[in-house]
Amino acid sequence: MTREATDSTGTAGATDAFALTWLYVPGDRPEVVAKALVAGADVVVVDLEDAVAPDRKEYARAATADLLSEPSPLPVPVHVRVNALDSPESVADLRTLAALPPLSSLAGIRLPKVTTPAQVVRAADRAPHLPLYALLESALAVEHAYAIATAHTALRGIALGEADLRADLGVRDDAGLDWPRSRVVLAARAAGLAPPPQSVHTDVRDLAGLAASCAHGRALGFLGRAAIHPRQLPVIETAYLPTPEDIESAESVVKAAATHSGAQALPDGRFIDAAVVAAAHRTLALARRR
Repeated sequence: MTREATDSTGTAGATDAFALTWLYVPGDRPEVVAKALVAGADVVVVDLEDAVAPDRKEYARAATADLLSEPSPLPVPVHVRVNALDSPESVADLRTLAALPPLSSLAGIRLPKVTTPAQVVRAADRAPHLPLYALLESALAVEHAYAIATAHTALRGIALGEADLRADLGVRDDAGLDWPRSRVVLAARAAGLAPPPQSVHTDVRDLAGLAASCAHGRALGFLGRAAIHPRQLPVIETAYLPTPEDIESAESVVKAAATHSGAQALPDGRFIDAAVVAAAHRTLALARRR
């Protein structure tokens, strides 16, 4: 069961198509969440999992529910990363989120450490009608990437959790993750989902390294990136927005296609066909996202 990410039947699909920055923030720090909402991210991810100590889980869940139940719309879409799906905390998380008012500000639930399609189905049953996003953080999850991506129509996206994946694989060099990264990009596309965002760059001071890593991720087919500090947001956005040269090239392709249907060669030697034209339209749509 595949579906196109640009389907206009739901807010989440439209949001995902051009979201470039996903800012994670601890769910037990309401004051930090408030700052994150106006930090410039496309999506704020309130974390109930790794960023919250065990004795703060209940408080984080209640504080997040209060935030999402506010009558006024929040500045940006909010996702919530729940606890690991095999934990009692996850059951409580999903129950709480499913009980939110119909017009709450919750735009999606991020499911950590997913390894099988059945986990997605169970989550969808516990939180019906809410958009789900699966995080693949182990070798088994990567092997099941396409099956997970097509497990349920509520699933709107997949992404890697690279810290856990590194530990699972024993990978030291960053290049060792390129095959899992490509596998997830391919699975998302094959399932008709939006391109996945990259995993976080954990050194918040290494902005040059972040920029270089984003350039590599873009070359692999990712779109945007998760962040853990607001200073990372402009670097990610700059890396993933089309350059003036990208825009000029796309405009020339679209213009040529408008005057002559079918495959053709442009004066500069480029050959274009329907696939190239579709890519050019995506580039221009991304350039116009704001």
